[in-house]
Amino acid sequence: MSDPSAGWLEGREHVLPVRIYYEDTDFTGMVYHANYLRYFERGRSDFFRLAGISHTALLGLPEPTAFTLVRLELDFKRAARIDDALLVRTAYDEVKGARLMVSQHIVRGAELIAQARVEAVCINLAGRAIRPPAAMVELLRPYFATP
Repeated sequence: MSDPSAGWLEGREHVLPVRIYYEDTDFTGMVYHANYLRYFERGRSDFFRLAGISHTALLGLPEPTAFTLVRLELDFKRAARIDDALLVRTAYDEVKGARLMVSQHIVRGAELIAQARVEAVCINLAGRAIRPPAAMVELLRPYFATP
């Protein structure tokens, strides 16, 4: 599936360009800290999109499926500022039961801005943890750290 706005895949990583606009910054001119979470979310979602996984289709399954984050470790290394051109790099490392382990980082050129370790859990609409659909896992398998 090709969608230029969704970034691209490089090896096992997804790369999403993000431009920093005035609305992304706080009164100091630096990116407001909560916006990094948005950029990471876009990276995870667009990775799915390019891997052929649709959130809408997951909700349309006989057992509708969604995700929730249960753990997020985020390290801020440098500040991003207005007009910066950043890249959000996302790797789905593995699936353990209902859990998806994800590594992400944001860079400005060769400079690390922020990095995150994310643990997402596949859930049904009642909020109970469930194993991800087998077809989804198969679409992600080529990108796992250890297939």
